[in-house]
Amino acid sequence: MIIVLKQGTPSEVVDEITQIVKNWSFEPHISVGSAHVVLGLIGDTSVVSESQCYGLSPFVEKVMRVEKRFKRASREFHPEPTTVWVRGIPVGADHPVVVVAGPCSVESADMIVETALAVKSAGAQFLRGGAFKPRTSPYEFQGHGESALDLLAEAREASGLAIVTEVMDSLDIIAVAQVADVLQVGARNMQNYSLLKKLGQVDKPILLKRGLSATVNEWLLAAEYILAAGNPNVILCERGIRSFDQQYTRNVLDLAVVPVLRTLTHLPIMVDPAHGTGKSQFVRSMSLAAIAAGTDALMIEVHPTPAKALSDGAQSLTPEQFRELMADVAQVAHLFDRGPQPLVAV
Repeated sequence: MIIVLKQGTPSEVVDEITQIVKNWSFEPHISVGSAHVVLGLIGDTSVVSESQCYGLSPFVEKVMRVEKRFKRASREFHPEPTTVWVRGIPVGADHPVVVVAGPCSVESADMIVETALAVKSAGAQFLRGGAFKPRTSPYEFQGHGESALDLLAEAREASGLAIVTEVMDSLDIIAVAQVADVLQVGARNMQNYSLLKKLGQVDKPILLKRGLSATVNEWLLAAEYILAAGNPNVILCERGIRSFDQQYTRNVLDLAVVPVLRTLTHLPIMVDPAHGTGKSQFVRSMSLAAIAAGTDALMIEVHPTPAKALSDGAQSLTPEQFRELMADVAQVAHLFDRGPQPLVAV
């Protein structure tokens, strides 16, 4: 249930209503917008009537029951778009498109530093790189683990870029959080609810990738686990889903989900065209289409020599290809008033 207060409601009235709601054994969620204050009631709201809520104060303008199972993630609960801040860089609907770039896996110190400097010079704000890699086959390269985290720290020191890397196991959260500025939950772990609940207790942003065959509701309910555990900083990442025809692309990149999410949730949205297509030749067109669809961020795989990459080389751009893409990204983002922001000193 949500209670919408009239424009100009005094702060003391908001505090008074909040205390009454707490006395009713509800957990209040306050969202302050440009025009209204929205008070969300978390709990079994079937025990309270709309008339009781209207009777709280003359400043109550509207009372509505939220039918969606995802509460904190819903646009009804939180009408204003959320901005997630990462080392001084805003990610969200009210800000320029940001770009995360880097290799699928951290392979060596020289390689990750070289890539970090290259993508930084081209305009990327974040560096991505896998220390722990979930692979379909147990015989494929699984990443260098904790030692790769040290290499990511070196790359951040050299480039100043924020670090995005995946956490696969709750046992690794502390180690990953000591290095990563954003902790990524991969597609295979989207419904690992014990991991999501633990990440809800971490004081760092979480990048939640969509599961291989996840519906939008399942994806948002996964985000709800993180939000409900106390972490409000969640970014949703569309990375392609399974379908009946995978002859020409690795997955089906669901760009329609971007405007759909915009109507359902306040959370920032990222698109990963590399995993979505699986082929570097399609990354440019899907990146530009994602900006037109309204994405807040892009994740692009970049490797100094893709043919020699230990993982996902086929979908990786060279640094020169990435530089060319960034020039196109700047032009398209400008058309939609989402032009690149200047680099921020950290």
